[in-house]
Amino acid sequence: MATVLWDQHTCLPLLLTADIEPLTRYRRESGALLSVNVGYSPQSFADTMALLKHFRAAVRDHPELQLATGTDDVAAITGSGQIAVVFDLEDSAPLDDDLSNLATLAELGLRTLLPTYNHANRAGSGCLDADDTGLTRWGADIVAEMNRVGIVADGSHCSSRTGLDMCEVSTRPVVYSHSCLRAVWDHPRNITDEQARACAVTGGVVGITGVGIFLGPNTPTLEAMTRHLEYAVDLIGVDHVGVSSDFSFDHDDFVDEIRRNPALFDDSYTRWGPIQWMPPETLLTLGQHLSDRGWPDADIAAVLGGNFYRVAEQTWTGE
Repeated sequence: MATVLWDQHTCLPLLLTADIEPLTRYRRESGALLSVNVGYSPQSFADTMALLKHFRAAVRDHPELQLATGTDDVAAITGSGQIAVVFDLEDSAPLDDDLSNLATLAELGLRTLLPTYNHANRAGSGCLDADDTGLTRWGADIVAEMNRVGIVADGSHCSSRTGLDMCEVSTRPVVYSHSCLRAVWDHPRNITDEQARACAVTGGVVGITGVGIFLGPNTPTLEAMTRHLEYAVDLIGVDHVGVSSDFSFDHDDFVDEIRRNPALFDDSYTRWGPIQWMPPETLLTLGQHLSDRGWPDADIAAVLGGNFYRVAEQTWTGE
């Protein structure tokens, strides 16, 4: 397979009127896969289902986008230079406390889910919680059901202990879909070396994001991203590192969301001013940037997409 860009998390407005045309900003000759978010902690199962149906219908109607069910689909879609689309969910609250909803979501293309979003819920603790009690029994049940139905367990936004616990209980690779390294930039949303190593032991991947406040003091640059990438490669090996823009096409809405829901965030999201994101057009130049730094072609291919593709091969089919 050619060097595909696999972006494990990107965000459209969580609205039934959202336009999917902006996803074509990731257009590239070798194709791309985009995992599009369909909700987080404030959403219900009905909200998420409605968004999934809207996004799926819009993708089916778009000439450059195609829904991907399995990794064979991803290879075929990206091989033709198009953009493959799957979905992810940031929090387990939209499951409405019903494990059977995971199978329903998987059938509609949901391929990644993280149990908690910043703060504790029934599944476990979040990265902004002062008291980190880890994954709960309910959280472990969610991970087990995700393993069964073919959804990747994701530790981004979770607390350190919750993420480590997920790695212990999961029978499939665990990812940090959009998380930078705390040793490079000390932010509560970034992960520790211990978390990164535990993820790698499962066969998983740490996806370095393009969000300025997680890369550095609001610095969404290729240089800042590369510092995290190279630290991660040295720490856990090139086979366990990827990229995930976490780009918010609804960035104005997201900044407003932070203002309207201060309980979901803290000043680590606001102290450097409005959040800055790395635009898709900059992310598309990352491969050349790494090549100019002397990275081998095989390592670039692995980090841009090959590693997340491998995780998908190992998890999407379920048990």
